Amino acid sequence: MEDNHLTDIEFSSFNLPSPLLRGIVEAGYTHCTPIQAKSLPLLLQGQDITGQAQTGTGKTAAFLIAMFHRLLHAEPQKVQQPRQPRGMIIAPTRELAVQIHNDALVLGKHTGFNIGLVYGGTAYEAQREIFKSDVDILIGTPGRIIDYFKQRLFNLKSIEVLVLDEADRMFDLGFIKDIRYLLRRMPRPEDRLTMLFSATLSFRVTELAYEHMNLPQLVRIETDRVTADKVQQKIYYTSNEEKIPLLIGLLNSVDPQRTILFTNTKHMANRVCAYLQANDFSAGILSGDVPQKKRLSLLKRFQNGDLAILVATDVAARGLHIPDVSHVINFDLPQDPEDYVHRIGRTARAGASGDAISFACEEYVFSLPDIEEYLGHKIPQEPISADLLAEPKKPPPAPRARRGGRDRRPRRNTRPRRRASRSRHA
Repeated sequence: MEDNHLTDIEFSSFNLPSPLLRGIVEAGYTHCTPIQAKSLPLLLQGQDITGQAQTGTGKTAAFLIAMFHRLLHAEPQKVQQPRQPRGMIIAPTRELAVQIHNDALVLGKHTGFNIGLVYGGTAYEAQREIFKSDVDILIGTPGRIIDYFKQRLFNLKSIEVLVLDEADRMFDLGFIKDIRYLLRRMPRPEDRLTMLFSATLSFRVTELAYEHMNLPQLVRIETDRVTADKVQQKIYYTSNEEKIPLLIGLLNSVDPQRTILFTNTKHMANRVCAYLQANDFSAGILSGDVPQKKRLSLLKRFQNGDLAILVATDVAARGLHIPDVSHVINFDLPQDPEDYVHRIGRTARAGASGDAISFACEEYVFSLPDIEEYLGHKIPQEPISADLLAEPKKPPPAPRARRGGRDRRPRRNTRPRRRASRSRHA
């Protein structure tokens, strides 16, 4: 891509309904990104597409605009029964579903559509309540959508527009059977507009597309590099024992305004976060076992700048659009090259610049050749000088688990034993 991440094509050049165009203007959008410029002309004509582009290039706005356009222009059905969504957006993670919903509320502010959001992990009854009124567009994760569908809170007979976002991640997380379950209960592919967007399009994803879509057109934004051009990548070869001192030293030498740090395990995420907090860095953990309410709170604090460092496992590697992430640190190198691309794609979004720092330690250095082969180039190596190795303060020991919520020794049984009676004739 060119340095300017926007094209010369303006949203006002499309024949968009005025309520939708008003939302686009209020959102601050004037010109299309490349993926929007190539996909919207097809989508507005009713053509199914499979779209591929780097993360942070505007795929969400593209499918939301196309969905609102289709639903605003579609002729009303002869019999519109209650509780029948007309549009559905399926996302692989809770965080991505929440983000899409937030963007939909902004772009669709003046359309009059009721936009519902459902996802697993929290607020089961509260989310169930949204179906007491008609939901025009339903956004959610596969499991929770199927759960409410099987309770007959809504049906899929009136779906006019379907979006599958981050489809390759659906496969990775084992959701593909759920996706096929929903697709088979929707109108035929030729009777709806279907969009499939993803940062990577594997063979299994394209197979799904051609099985459940109506002659989809492939829209791919070609680049010379797999990663965004403005990501400055560097790698440090370090021993396992040096990783924490090197991390603290690097963070002391830069301004970690908004940094995402990735580890491969929840155990390591907890350890790293404890060290960061002990060394006066504001840090929080985002991993799979963090309750949903706390996860959303952490993301909000991180987005607002109240939290400088977000320590995350790969649950945060895809789909999240957090503006102005200055640094991504791979404390552990991922074992999948595509995960490396998605991780560092959290920075340098929408034409901005950012730094991606990786540690090649004794345990995960073996992933580096595959990553560099996937990238098509070597990651620049940085030397480790003595002044970069800090002497970190150790975190306090974790509290010991208590039995029954009380920290005391178990009481001895003081009740007298009953002596078994013996028969004289035994």
